[in-house]
Amino acid sequence: MAWFNRTKKGILTSRSGQHDMPAGQWLKCPRCGAINHIRELNADFGICPKCNYHNRLGANEYFTLLLDDRSYQFQDQEIISTDPLEFSDRKNYSDRLKSTRTKTGLQDAVQAAIGKIERHTVSIAAMDFSFIGGSMGSVVGEVIARAIRRGIEQEIPVIVIAQSGGARMMEGALSLMQMAKTSANLAILHEKGIPYISILTNPTTGGVTASFAMLGDINIAEPGALIGFAGPRVIRETIGQDLPKGFQSSEFLKDHGFVDMVVDRRELRDILIHILDLLLEEQAKD
Repeated sequence: MAWFNRTKKGILTSRSGQHDMPAGQWLKCPRCGAINHIRELNADFGICPKCNYHNRLGANEYFTLLLDDRSYQFQDQEIISTDPLEFSDRKNYSDRLKSTRTKTGLQDAVQAAIGKIERHTVSIAAMDFSFIGGSMGSVVGEVIARAIRRGIEQEIPVIVIAQSGGARMMEGALSLMQMAKTSANLAILHEKGIPYISILTNPTTGGVTASFAMLGDINIAEPGALIGFAGPRVIRETIGQDLPKGFQSSEFLKDHGFVDMVVDRRELRDILIHILDLLLEEQAKD
């Protein structure tokens, strides 16, 4: 029996050694595993065409989705986080802030604007998970509180889009104070009879859920969003029993009265227009 060794490489083509698909052009669906082209996802607001999974959108993408084209002006972009506790874990908090700003192009985990939805001028704030997990630090709380105060001063509805892993641990108690600050401003908004609509997206957890995210006159959730305070493992260990199927999903919360409606992202703008029409018509009568 003769033994042969290959002395030359196998068949070569003009594409040998190249990737068939450009990097960053495809995204695997976390739910069904389908491979979707980014262009196709963008054309349908980040929704998987195979299983309807709602991929995360950034704050600017929500403004584009909900607000009239070129109708809005950004607010409070000059406010930036500092490092009052000189916090350090795997890296210094100040360095983390700097690198995240460079990577995302955002100043912090929230954007605020004044804009129009059809005939309605609104004060809107949208969180962004890409900035340190959408965590709520002093700047996030301040920007949202200012968005609420603009609603009070201008007597216009307030919309907040939540997307967060909770309070920002790098700012300690300062981050927890934002729960009280945002809630107190919402109490004033409520006393004035000005509508507040909270939109909960995936995920909405921790101190954000325990404050402004669940205080809407209308609480709207996107399909399949994770919404809760503590994680399922912590709750399971605390109460010592298994959790119901679908626990902490937006659909489960709707069935149990914590969320008013679950709305497909493609219908969200139309639903908001309808809600604002109804609320402001009643307000005008009063």
